Amino acid sequence: MSAVDMNMPILIVDDYKTMLRIIRNLLKQLGFDNVDEATDGSMALQKLRDKSYSLVISDWNMEPMSGLQLLKEVRADGQLSNLPFVMITAESKTENVVAAKQAGVTNYIVKPFNAATLKTKLSAVIGHF
Repeated sequence: MSAVDMNMPILIVDDYKTMLRIIRNLLKQLGFDNVDEATDGSMALQKLRDKSYSLVISDWNMEPMSGLQLLKEVRADGQLSNLPFVMITAESKTENVVAAKQAGVTNYIVKPFNAATLKTKLSAVIGHF
């Protein structure tokens, strides 16, 4: 198994700037510095089509395009369909988890979370680092 590329490009998506800063700081603590941000789903899609990312971390609750809609768009795009996609949600409701799984989410994280939780969830997606 190859080592995880700590310089891999990661796109984080959240319509709440404070949350973007928190996620960026947690990723930095884990050693990931190559992080871009999008503040909504359509901006995220544009960035994903313009640049090759290794991972998307997106919030679920966004306007006007939710994280779930973004995930469905990504999975429907032939170029992006295999991209690891981690969903952040404030709700661990079963139907949300089922909906995300059906839409092809790679993993999900329930808020609030810390660096250790993020590391565990990301390790399951990209391998141990």
